[in-house]
Amino acid sequence: MKRKPASMWSLETLGRERLSKYFFMREFLYSEIGNFHKIQNIPENVELTLEVGRAFCRDLLDPLHETFGCVTIRSGYRSPELNRFGNENKLNCARNDYPGECHIWDCSASSPIGGATIVIPWFADQYARGRDWRDLAYWIHDHLPYSEQWYFPKLAAFNLTWEATPRRTISSYIAPRGKLLVAGAEPDEDRSARVARYADFPRFRGIAQPEIPERWSACC
Repeated sequence: MKRKPASMWSLETLGRERLSKYFFMREFLYSEIGNFHKIQNIPENVELTLEVGRAFCRDLLDPLHETFGCVTIRSGYRSPELNRFGNENKLNCARNDYPGECHIWDCSASSPIGGATIVIPWFADQYARGRDWRDLAYWIHDHLPYSEQWYFPKLAAFNLTWEATPRRTISSYIAPRGKLLVAGAEPDEDRSARVARYADFPRFRGIAQPEIPERWSACC
């Protein structure tokens, strides 16, 4: 499917596009902003959206699902129009031209970026009992080729971002707030300290650090 959906039937077809073993495009199209303010959340560049979405789900979300069980999408894809409206009306959307804006999957073919705000219920329950959000952040750092993690207080939800060349940064609005890890740096805690944090996590399932798909190798 390459053209922007122009009917309910073609939008339904887009929603049936399978992005990975566990995820379909429909899960990423829901938007409270779109529903309440009657703004369509439909990709402009469907082909690019699907390619970025497949890389994001395959490399990051599928291993999370296989390790922790259910992964809930809080905010997935956003059309440029919807994201712009959300930013201008202070609805927790970054500017469309913000370099780390991960929700507009079809913003750039030369510098592809994609992501979503997600919740892992298994970890959210532990966080509610007082567990440190950094336990999950460091687990992801040590197991997955993420580009950015950004944590929020409610449910320990976080933005998880895929890029062809990962920046590998970690930030949080949960104490300790701010930038935990800047691009190109190593964590303050060594590997053994990080492993001790998540020693009781489920056994990792998936392929750590998968190779960059050929589709993006030319732009890296």
